[in-house]
Amino acid sequence: MSECNHDCSNCSDNCSERKQESFLKALNPQSSVKKVVAVVSGKGGVGKSLVTSLLASEMQRRGHRCAVLDADITGPSIPKSFGITEHAMGTGEYLLPVTTQSGLQIMSINLILENETEPVVWRGPVIAGAVTQFWTDVLWTDVDYMFVDMPPGTGDVPLTVFQSLPVDGVIIVTTPQDLVGMIVTKAVKMAEMMHVPVLGVVENMSYYTCPDCGKQHEIFGASKVKDVAAAFGIPHTARIPVDPTFTAMVDAGEIEKVDAHFIQELTDCLEEDLPLGK
Repeated sequence: MSECNHDCSNCSDNCSERKQESFLKALNPQSSVKKVVAVVSGKGGVGKSLVTSLLASEMQRRGHRCAVLDADITGPSIPKSFGITEHAMGTGEYLLPVTTQSGLQIMSINLILENETEPVVWRGPVIAGAVTQFWTDVLWTDVDYMFVDMPPGTGDVPLTVFQSLPVDGVIIVTTPQDLVGMIVTKAVKMAEMMHVPVLGVVENMSYYTCPDCGKQHEIFGASKVKDVAAAFGIPHTARIPVDPTFTAMVDAGEIEKVDAHFIQELTDCLEEDLPLGK
């Protein structure tokens, strides 16, 4: 094959006809997952785990069988949000996810560590390998929608998830600050590179509602989610308020009890954009 000069008009190598190599990993024969949604951001600290937990809980309430794969190996917070304290068990062949009160299936590195406060001091390829094993070696039972809580950025683990799991769509999480454009741009560009559609963008910490007068205050700056969504052609948006009760309920492991009415439009769209029959 001659050296490529990126001028396809005068090339006889027929690159487009070559079969592209797939890095997708197969589920084990006993597992079933219909749709996979990755929750991502271009930076950390924006609330991906919160959004992942709320989306999974809301879809579970709607009668779907849902799961959360916690791909944030070095900063796992999903078990705490759902009040899970027990360890994941195994069958000898497969690892069993832990089930929440509502029936959500959860797998996280903290469920297999002897002590949840132990730091995971692993190199990137080892971390990426653990995430892949959460997909291939866990017994996922009749899952309609799996939500993957991604680590921040666009490094080894996000790349592994996009290449190894059949991701059907992406939800981007951001905040109202001026750097929102950069955050969303990084996430959108990675999704485009992986040929995965961006289904929606969630603006966390979007506003605060005064308990005395009921007025909304945009304490981190004016909301930019509509403008950003329009700029990138992202079809759906949601705004999550600053609410101290969220923190209290997460700390108490009661994320499934949060009234997440502010994301109902987004979950409506998930059902429409990712119908289970297709």
